[in-house]
Amino acid sequence: MNGTRNPVHLAVYDTLADWETGHATAHLARAGYTVRTVAPTTAPVTSIGGLRVQPDLALADLRPEDSSLLVLPGADLWDTGDDLAPFARTARAFLAAGVPVAAICGATAGLAREGLLDDRRHTSAVSFYLAATGYAGGERYVEADAVTDRGLITAGPTEPVAFAREILGLLGVYEGEVLDAWYRLFHDSDSEAYAVLEKAGAA
Repeated sequence: MNGTRNPVHLAVYDTLADWETGHATAHLARAGYTVRTVAPTTAPVTSIGGLRVQPDLALADLRPEDSSLLVLPGADLWDTGDDLAPFARTARAFLAAGVPVAAICGATAGLAREGLLDDRRHTSAVSFYLAATGYAGGERYVEADAVTDRGLITAGPTEPVAFAREILGLLGVYEGEVLDAWYRLFHDSDSEAYAVLEKAGAA
């Protein structure tokens, strides 16, 4: 199954927020996608939770044409300097090439600084968090759990399940009733949703 699909690339860097991408990467992998980690270099990084991650490749070696999606999790580093700005520039290259990008939490601020939210509907933790970046997209901020607009997914730090829902829907892993049931099961603990997933072979 993986032979006809480019991998999904998950950005990893020191202080990355462990909890924000687990639902997405786990269910992408179960659906047959290879998930590869990409970091500033190939040196190990350490998450907020103390997990040590050995990256698969350095950011300089990542090309949009070799990827199905770039996932950018939050991290303290997004708000403490320009260390992660190269990931925002890479997101610009991905979107320009027609390859989707998914950003959650602090990564949305990085994309705001890069100007990528100026002309797209988007969300984040709260509107004033992005406003502090000085970006020009405030009028396009949406109070929602997650938003997808022209290949760019955004979400706030408390919405890892909604973030995953948008990713799984964008890549066609689940659709329609099945996607809705997946969300209800993992977000709302709706036991009735399990029957829908089981019938679709997605449980």
